[in-house]
Amino acid sequence: MDLYEHTPRSPVLNVAWNLLLITVGSALCALAVNGLLIPYRFLSGGFTGLALVMHYLFPRLPDVATLYLLMNVPVYVLGWRMVGRRFLVYSLAGSVIFTMALQWVNFSFPALERIMAALLAGIITGLGSGLILRSLGSAGGIDILAVILVRRLSIRLGSTILAFNATILAAAALLFSLEGALYTLVFLFVSSHITNLVVTGLSQRKAVLIISPRWKEISQGVLSELRRGATMIPARGAFTGKSARMIYTVISFNELGRLKKLIRRLDPDAFVVVTDTMEVMGLDIGNQPHW
Repeated sequence: MDLYEHTPRSPVLNVAWNLLLITVGSALCALAVNGLLIPYRFLSGGFTGLALVMHYLFPRLPDVATLYLLMNVPVYVLGWRMVGRRFLVYSLAGSVIFTMALQWVNFSFPALERIMAALLAGIITGLGSGLILRSLGSAGGIDILAVILVRRLSIRLGSTILAFNATILAAAALLFSLEGALYTLVFLFVSSHITNLVVTGLSQRKAVLIISPRWKEISQGVLSELRRGATMIPARGAFTGKSARMIYTVISFNELGRLKKLIRRLDPDAFVVVTDTMEVMGLDIGNQPHW
């Protein structure tokens, strides 16, 4: 089951659930910023990174939270035309919640080596960003741009964030120490992978191709035991010239073990190819976020 499948059906509970995801995710991201990034003078990516750069260079400017909120204004103008209204409204709420979290969530971690601080900050930020993006909104900033790209070009969220952040990091490295920039790169790399894991990793769909002379029994098992659909593709062996049938099906990650067990029981010598999917659209098996 996916997180989306656990989302409450009642409109009021649905709003509360999504605001809870945004609030918890924002608190985690703010914890990483105030507890690790600023004390160790690391940078970040997106608008948080820009706000940190301005904070380090011009301490007399408004605090990081205020700068972040101001930077989001032009992004919402762009998002209003290219992103769903519901997502944008939740994202506006997310920006406000994240701004408040930056003001209020301030926990001091025990002294750590800089590499450990970078790794921990990446894990915490990745978890927070992933939770926010599992909701119907975001915390604004680069998240909105990432959602635009995933909708238009099917580019992974974490990959977009990593590329954008790396660009900012390269420019910021000219203003700060190279060592700090490298530690920040570690932080960004970890956070992007954790974000991908939280958003799609646990609900990753698998495309499975099965070639077996017992294709009828296997396809019936997929239909009856896994309750998933399957497509029969005509094929012919290149060496033998014999006609055959290939079974193509898409299943969730937690169904993969059951499918393997089914195939081993019916035909241990079956040829099976399992591949990851970028995203899947469709009833029941679809895992495309509702952005």
